[in-house]
Amino acid sequence: MPIPFIKMHGVGNDFVVLDARPGPLNLSSAWVQWVANRRLGVGCDQLIIIEPDGGGADGFMRILNADGSEAGACGNATRCVAALLAEETGSRRLRIRTVSGLLSAEILGPGLVEVDMGVPRLEWGDIPLNAPADTLHLNLSMGPVTDPAACSMGNPHATFFVDNLQSLPLESIGPILEKNRIFPERANIGFAHVENPQRIRLRVWERGAGLTLACGSGACAALVNAHRRGLSGRSATVVMDGGELLVTWAADDHVMMRGPAVTSFAGQIPEAI
Repeated sequence: MPIPFIKMHGVGNDFVVLDARPGPLNLSSAWVQWVANRRLGVGCDQLIIIEPDGGGADGFMRILNADGSEAGACGNATRCVAALLAEETGSRRLRIRTVSGLLSAEILGPGLVEVDMGVPRLEWGDIPLNAPADTLHLNLSMGPVTDPAACSMGNPHATFFVDNLQSLPLESIGPILEKNRIFPERANIGFAHVENPQRIRLRVWERGAGLTLACGSGACAALVNAHRRGLSGRSATVVMDGGELLVTWAADDHVMMRGPAVTSFAGQIPEAI
């Protein structure tokens, strides 16, 4: 039987969304990689599966990277799933569970969603790192980048602050940094240029997906790490290749992320390659 899907994106970070609430989907890693392939399949950064939730949330969101590995959080996907669930329920406020915890979302207008990404985790063991370290200044360098700050936004992030993004060889250093031994679960690697305290230019090499047009949790990590370094305020527009997100590290320590959720098209996928 073919599997229905919806193709969505948040500022260019794109997803194939499947609904497993009617019944479980037994998807192999090879099938996920095939669907994510931009030449042979549908093409996406992540495959998103909406599953039933028995704990009172509106749904459970499972996130599979393009390489078939599972991720703990994805801010852009959370906005997209919230928009879908809002269409079903008519509710403007949603709660979505992930393997990293419960996230709340609010529909602010047509295609505009704000997600509470929770409290950033800043201790070395929570990110996690492989040994005790100062997460504000990691002893990590490669080529022209050095001295990142690290935090977890439901998944591990390291943010390098740079003067010039365009000259960086991200495709060559990104995959090596992602798998550096300091990150036992690999990491999302952000490269940020703080243009002013309210505006950050960001590119992210995503764990399991590569260089993407946008990364919602990476945008949150960039704002958190920039503020920790004294480079930005507690709120900033984060500009990525695919568009802009407004990120605010609120007084209650929760990180709020606001941005679009767009449906591209729908279709059906064969359940076997």
